[in-house]
Amino acid sequence: MMLYDFIDIELRKLKGKGTYRTISVSETPQEPRIRINNKECILLCSNNYLGLANNPKVKQAAIRAIERYGVGSGASRLVSGSIKPHRQLEERLAGFKGTEDAIVFNSGYHANLGVISALAGRGDVIFSDKLNHASIVDACILSRAKIRRYPHRDIDTLERFLKTASHTPLSGDTTHHASRKLIVTEGVFSMDGDIAPLKEILNLAEHYGAMVMVDDAHATGVLGENGRGTLEHLGIINMDNVIQMGTLGKAIGSFGAFVTGSKKLINYLINKSRTFIYTTALPPSVCAASIAAIDVIENEPELRQELFKKVSYFRRGLKDASIDVMSEESHIIPAFIGDSKKTEEVSRKLLEKGIFIQGIRPPTVKEGTARLRITLMATHEWEDLKYAIEIIKGIIK
Repeated sequence: MMLYDFIDIELRKLKGKGTYRTISVSETPQEPRIRINNKECILLCSNNYLGLANNPKVKQAAIRAIERYGVGSGASRLVSGSIKPHRQLEERLAGFKGTEDAIVFNSGYHANLGVISALAGRGDVIFSDKLNHASIVDACILSRAKIRRYPHRDIDTLERFLKTASHTPLSGDTTHHASRKLIVTEGVFSMDGDIAPLKEILNLAEHYGAMVMVDDAHATGVLGENGRGTLEHLGIINMDNVIQMGTLGKAIGSFGAFVTGSKKLINYLINKSRTFIYTTALPPSVCAASIAAIDVIENEPELRQELFKKVSYFRRGLKDASIDVMSEESHIIPAFIGDSKKTEEVSRKLLEKGIFIQGIRPPTVKEGTARLRITLMATHEWEDLKYAIEIIKGIIK
């Protein structure tokens, strides 16, 4: 066997299972209609929920920042790359989320890897929902802590795991007197669209002395009266007790990620989070765009209202055709298909009809649970949504 023959073998296996992936290149901005391979399509799988990725106010803020600060930051934040817009964004995010402070990362993946591995290590225990994002899974492994994966949203099992967690001091470690316990969950689960039982999780955490981290990537900017995310949506007030991760590249329409919490937590992450310490800082223009987008979110609540009107309409249209949409708790609409090859075929047929929805297949979701993950924008046209519903119904049924 030649040195790299394994690559051919693995790619053939993926194609045989219907889980082989290719990249579709858009020739246009992230708008309700895009052009792929010279074909105009209705885009129904973008996380640009509020349409802010192409908002004029957001673009102008980025342009002004480029003119003033240039296109790159030049170094990591702890060397010379921390520029005024970075700190302005962190202060804006802390105010938006209602916490003492915030820290900006280069992506949600960077944030989860950096925070979880800084908070937990050998001898500690992480309790992770089984449907958590891949970045959380990888972060738990990287931390070298013991991992207890509880069934999806299963509070009873989580409590049983917490009860049996070790309190034994680490051998030979005079600074680490007891195992730390960290519960990690998504706020809105990205593939299923359902919401974590955060009130119950926080009650357990307080009782058993555990930290709680919420990946609020898909709720930030969308859920809650002011768009502040899952905690606001559920009426949870004391934000500094929760480590919140959010992204800037979804509803906020820009790029990067952040973590909010107490000043003590943020100072700790500045000193201990390797993905923060050893990464070139975000371009200042990205930070300026994110600040402008948060301003839009706070000042134009009608965008969120419009999004949910359209989500409700679209979900009802699919349900009327007996299509299983799996969850009705958020703005994410997972249309269940099951078989990976069938999902791939449905996605291809939809594209032929001018509708772009990527099929979600293993390993992103479990075997036998492939689906279309439909996500709308506040800026979609009603006629386009009506057309899309009819086409989806015809192809799936």
